[in-house]
Amino acid sequence: MSARSLPYQYVVLRCVPRVDREEFLNVGVVLYCEETAFLQAARHVDRERLAALDPRLDLDAVCDALAFVEGVCRGDESVGAAAGKPAGTRFGFLKAPRSTVLQTSAVHGGVTTDPARQLEHLLERLVS
Repeated sequence: MSARSLPYQYVVLRCVPRVDREEFLNVGVVLYCEETAFLQAARHVDRERLAALDPRLDLDAVCDALAFVEGVCRGDESVGAAAGKPAGTRFGFLKAPRSTVLQTSAVHGGVTTDPARQLEHLLERLVS
């Protein structure tokens, strides 16, 4: 018996140190699979590359923003009201466009038999 294919959506998390220059570095991925209520983020922050884009960038603040995203994914209500919502609503909150240092790509989709493995694959392919 083969594993069932599950549809998923994902966004890439981008650090945009200076919005006016439109330069960014991918720093994470958020993957949502509605059928399994899987919502998780994975990240990799290359501090040297980010510092090359903007030496004045507060790298700790970027990591704090990524920790916030992870908390929303986990449903950790200590990070705010959005974390207490259903997984689909949380993904909607996280994928919403922002003009801050941490932004998201357009929403992309696919199918997988293992959302957690797919998240790691996307992180390796798009971020690391």
